[in-house]
Amino acid sequence: MITTEVTFDELAALIKQAAGITVDPQELKQSAESPFDSFGLDSLGLLGIVGELENRYGRSLPPDSERCRTPREFLDLVNSTLTAGA
Repeated sequence: MITTEVTFDELAALIKQAAGITVDPQELKQSAESPFDSFGLDSLGLLGIVGELENRYGRSLPPDSERCRTPREFLDLVNSTLTAGA
């Protein structure tokens, strides 16, 4: 059962891992409604994050996960998907 939600800290670490872009987790949280491209993350980088999360949690995320435009939208979708299958 998955009881942990993906946090802004974890998302910042994933952005660094998947796209090589360093983002301050506090800045990510404070600017959660800003588009990913304002942090330098493109759709390919987001696709890498989706793949890493799918591997980490052993389940598929919705096909539109990589189309999320903001960190808040992405985390809401990912966390609702992970907790729905818990």
